[in-house]
Amino acid sequence: MIRINLLAPERKAAKASPGFQSGQKMMVIGSLLLVLTIALLGWRFWALREQKAEVGRQIEAANREEQRLQEILKQVQDFENRRKVLEARVALIDELRKGQTAPVHMVDQISKALPDMTWLTTMQQSGYTLTIQGRCLTLTSLSDFIGNLEASRYFIRPVEIIESSVVPGEPGGPELIQFTIRGTFQMAGVESVAPPPPGGKATKGGRRG
Repeated sequence: MIRINLLAPERKAAKASPGFQSGQKMMVIGSLLLVLTIALLGWRFWALREQKAEVGRQIEAANREEQRLQEILKQVQDFENRRKVLEARVALIDELRKGQTAPVHMVDQISKALPDMTWLTTMQQSGYTLTIQGRCLTLTSLSDFIGNLEASRYFIRPVEIIESSVVPGEPGGPELIQFTIRGTFQMAGVESVAPPPPGGKATKGGRRG
């Protein structure tokens, strides 16, 4: 009687099945790792692209801010220039305003010192030194004019006579004396001690000795 063993192939098949399952598991794990790697790389690429875009936006914002600051700096510089110009103008105005007092007193004192029948033709100023040219009828008028200037205490003594000469007047009129005098104006003269009256010292009661 012939016996056929049918159990052995089944056992062999059973023994081969676990190995096949392990290979499938390794394949699945490898596929998962590959998918995860690809996903990780994709995410990393996307993150880097987003970072690049963000850096680009920050650079553009920085450029805009730089341009804005440059405009502000330009405005500040323009303001500083205008401020310096205005300060210079104010200083000049103050200087001119301070210097206005002297000419006013100068002209006022010359006008007060001018005797009758005496005319001024030109007046030149160099600092506080005045050169005055004019005409009068007599030498007495010229002497009175110089004496009045010195007595005003606004002119430093002596007031010099640079030139004097006789010139013809108008047809049918008297001859005139043409003169040039020079004097130095002083604003502090008003605080100076008044000169003694001409002709002698004053005594009690206002009489001259």
